Amino acid sequence: MRELTNAGFENRGGKGSHRNFRHPDGVNITISGRAGNDAKHYQIRDVKRAIELVSDD
Repeated sequence: MRELTNAGFENRGGKGSHRNFRHPDGVNITISGRAGNDAKHYQIRDVKRAIELVSDD
């Protein structure tokens, strides 16, 4: 997800349709679904929360 990489998260790969992102501040998030698929509402919420966590510092 572009928003995560723009916020400084690194895509660390994953198994199958899962992608793991890690921020240098220690925040982790896992996104399921193939690249290019529409994100579920809860995934969008989780991404926004993860970005807020790192931007509050």
